[in-house]
Amino acid sequence: MKNGYKNVKRMTPAMRTIHWVNAFSILAAIITGLYIAHPYYQSFIADPAVDKYVMAWNRWIHFMVAIILDVTSILIAYLYFFSRFDKPYKKLIPSGKNITEFGAVVVNLLSLNRTKKFDSTHSDSFNTVYFTILHLLLAWMLLSGLQLYVHGLEAGVSSIGNWWPALLHLATDWTIPVSGGTLMDVRIAHHLSMWLIVAWVMFHIYYQVWRTIFWQEGDMAIVFGGNKFVKDKEEA
Repeated sequence: MKNGYKNVKRMTPAMRTIHWVNAFSILAAIITGLYIAHPYYQSFIADPAVDKYVMAWNRWIHFMVAIILDVTSILIAYLYFFSRFDKPYKKLIPSGKNITEFGAVVVNLLSLNRTKKFDSTHSDSFNTVYFTILHLLLAWMLLSGLQLYVHGLEAGVSSIGNWWPALLHLATDWTIPVSGGTLMDVRIAHHLSMWLIVAWVMFHIYYQVWRTIFWQEGDMAIVFGGNKFVKDKEEA
């Protein structure tokens, strides 16, 4: 370790596990979702793709990773308020301190680290707000996706009973007027939201690399080992 730096724990094993489960689930959801919207490959084996249930497998994988994202999102929502390690909700409160820190992080990014007037020991308000936006997008993807799914149960029944389609309609029918008034509008909104998530991921990766290069505190190592290094004078 370089002189003048301290090793600071930033993510627990559970938090890192959730991070990587989310990362691979989002990747799988994007790949399969694009196929569901517009099949872009087919099997090269002699039998037709339809006989090997290519679309069915893509839909199944898409549904399973969506469920995984739903479960991890619930866990994250719980940890936002009740984690014994860190409580991110405190960074979402629009207090003077949080607003000042948010602005300082933005200035640091835009000025290419020419000024850094905030403590990088902890997760700052900018990153907390940014991750909250992702979780809101994932919640929208869940509800709009379930609205598209329930319309496949046209008879209003399912293998587990009538209550399941009825519950989905109750929970997700509001996405139709919000999206524009038709089921196709929901489909388009669901698809466009996917590209917002792609853009979110691209900036997230870029920003973490940027922080690692400019701050030289090992931020990229957080999601692998849970720790980073900060200067002694910045230690809270």
